[in-house]
Amino acid sequence: GGVHTIAWRRSEPTYLRERAQGSAHPSSAMEDPQPMASVGTSVMVLCCMCGVPIPPNPSNTCASCLASKADVTRGISTEATLHQCRGCQRWHKDAGKWMGCELESRELMALCLSKVSGLKSKKNSSGEKVRLIDAGWVWTEPHSMRLKVRLTIQKEVQAGTILQQSFIVVFVVRNQQCVECQAEFRQGSWKSLVQVRQRVDHKRTFLYLEQLILKNGAHRGCLSIETFRDGMDFYFPDKGKAARFIAFLENVVPIKVKTSKKLISTDDKSNVSNFKYTNLVEICPLCKDDLLYLPKKAANNIGNISRLVLVKNISNVIHLVDPLTGQAGTMNPEVFWRDPIRPIITAARSRLTRYVVLGKDPVILERNKSKRSMSKKYRSRLALLTMAREDDMGVNDNQFEERSNIGYLLKSGDVCVGYDLTELQLVDDDAENMRTAGKLPDVIVVRKLYGGVASGEVNAAKQRLFRLQRLDVDVSEAMKGRASKKDDDMDDVDEEDFLREVEADRDMRVNMNLFKSEVAKKSTQPSAENIDSEDEDDDDQQVKLDELLDGLVLDEGPDGAGGNTTKTDDDISLEMQAVAEEGEKAAKDGISYAGRDDVRKMDEKEAAKPVSGNIFGKEFMDKGFKFL
Repeated sequence: GGVHTIAWRRSEPTYLRERAQGSAHPSSAMEDPQPMASVGTSVMVLCCMCGVPIPPNPSNTCASCLASKADVTRGISTEATLHQCRGCQRWHKDAGKWMGCELESRELMALCLSKVSGLKSKKNSSGEKVRLIDAGWVWTEPHSMRLKVRLTIQKEVQAGTILQQSFIVVFVVRNQQCVECQAEFRQGSWKSLVQVRQRVDHKRTFLYLEQLILKNGAHRGCLSIETFRDGMDFYFPDKGKAARFIAFLENVVPIKVKTSKKLISTDDKSNVSNFKYTNLVEICPLCKDDLLYLPKKAANNIGNISRLVLVKNISNVIHLVDPLTGQAGTMNPEVFWRDPIRPIITAARSRLTRYVVLGKDPVILERNKSKRSMSKKYRSRLALLTMAREDDMGVNDNQFEERSNIGYLLKSGDVCVGYDLTELQLVDDDAENMRTAGKLPDVIVVRKLYGGVASGEVNAAKQRLFRLQRLDVDVSEAMKGRASKKDDDMDDVDEEDFLREVEADRDMRVNMNLFKSEVAKKSTQPSAENIDSEDEDDDDQQVKLDELLDGLVLDEGPDGAGGNTTKTDDDISLEMQAVAEEGEKAAKDGISYAGRDDVRKMDEKEAAKPVSGNIFGKEFMDKGFKFL
């Protein structure tokens, strides 16, 4: 009824062309061929293998014939094995290296792809180039100990013809202990010991050091940690990891190190000896909020600062501040160890007195003790405070007026703590003579109290917005032998004092990970008193909700404390699946995820499909292209 237009490529066999022309024009052998008239019908060609009419493509072959003739996934493994340590939950990478990564994360996807043979190299086992287009996670049963990844790849099967195919790779998760976890179960397996000590009567410095270690992951590679009243012991499997840990300590606290070694065994023939190394790390005995009376020479070297100073905080240097003018200075650890300074008052709870602020007046100092001009930052922070002891309220009318470098934080009705120099005995003779002569202030304000601590509530500790993570440590046998209720009470007091320091120092919280407590999770906005008060906007030291992190679950104590810590395969599988909701981590990292309902409609290997409208060329297999 109509004229059919058939387009042929030069690569088509001659007999197929003649057979098609004969069926289309029966009288072509008897009559002269007439010129073909083109009409508005689509151009079709016959498949060179099955003869089905198809739209033209570079190989003139239908999709079913291409898929049956060429397998895109040939040479690519569809099953691999991953090893995970059940102790530390890390994944084995290669050459004895272990890495920690979450389920459905980008890091775990990269690890899985590196285990698939035939992808990473430029050519697979069949000698053909393969390009990875997409990779996504596929839901698996929680107890299956399996991970599934759906890969989409492209490969050139003929000149100018590209096939694309999707298939699923199954990764079997096996349990294997890492070197560090193996060493934990062997007695005497440590090779280097780091003993960290501080000669003080409290443990606030070690509580702060513990948070620094947790945030920076400095305890990784440590076999075990043992705690004492005056310090902690860290056991390492080799000398290098202990040296890295000591280098970390040098960057966060002022220390001095002494090293010794003990010969364990030796081989005279090969001249090989086995040593155990012990490193004694002594931390500077100065702590935050200690009151110092500097020698005159030391004060002149620190910017001619006042001799009466407070320890603002401790890092790799000692930060000092003048409590009356706000002038700040730093002291290097070498200077301190050369001529150690003893604090005249230590920041113990028994030495601190609670004061109620009755009023304040701003103080503008053009010049400080060193006769240098004051910066605008510290000039606006000074205030003349009118205070009264909390115990004297309603008993007498004794009041104190003193300047304070944290006056900008306080307002009428606030509660602060400080040193009452009128009643305390100073250990330094020069400082005691100055106090007797009336040349020292009566009160040194240390910090402001917040929340239930300021109001004196009994359960103030439970009302805090934040919680802290703790290290998994072992109590030494010496402490177990003399453990008493008094020691436990001292530890509780030290921890409470440390939390109060954290609550009032924003610079200190920057170096720590603070997690939301149950109180903070229920609170969606700041309290009304914080919103209505105009002066509260000047308080930049208070804990805000946006500083807190989610994800910490505190049960009975530190990690691993209490209960049975032995984990079965089912427990590990449940933990792996319960870390996050299904697909939540994958969506956060920009990785596709096939849920439980999608898996039912998904095939293990889909049929190969030609890529339409795409020419292989040089752009497809660019030498600089990387799929990982």
